[in-house]
Amino acid sequence: MMSCLARCLVASLSVVVLAVVCLPSRGEAMGLPQPPPDLNFTVAVEGMVWCKSCRYAGYVRSMDASPLPNAAALLQCQRGDDGRAVSVWNTTDSGGYFLILADWQSAAFKSKDCRVKVYVPRSPARGCTVAVKPNPKGAPLKFRRFVPLSGEMQARYSAGDFTFAPENPAKC
Repeated sequence: MMSCLARCLVASLSVVVLAVVCLPSRGEAMGLPQPPPDLNFTVAVEGMVWCKSCRYAGYVRSMDASPLPNAAALLQCQRGDDGRAVSVWNTTDSGGYFLILADWQSAAFKSKDCRVKVYVPRSPARGCTVAVKPNPKGAPLKFRRFVPLSGEMQARYSAGDFTFAPENPAKC
């Protein structure tokens, strides 16, 4: 019984290692990398939202930027040319970090027919409203790692940094 359990554990770990090694580093063009057939996983995307030049709470001198809390981040799967999309939202924490969990929507995001992008439509700071990075077409995702969860795996992607700036830096 114990040897059977050990073999199953080794086989499962081998599948996960193989999945991580074989997946491409980018998942931006069409859908996200496909897992091995028996691996159940959900999708999560993380990123940061910043205000360039303004010295708000948490200002990082080396970046000349402050994290923006309460910014809405949107993970979207666009299918075909008919405009249909599946979307999942979350907001940034006090440090400007967001984590979007697709959970039950994962099937759509794993589809090869899905163009996946992340958007931060607007800044929550009145003095920092001009989108600087990335362009308005959204950020492509980069696969980072699998995160083990209870009974499944989570494919964790990064959308990178979203940066806003003031129209007039003197009015932060």
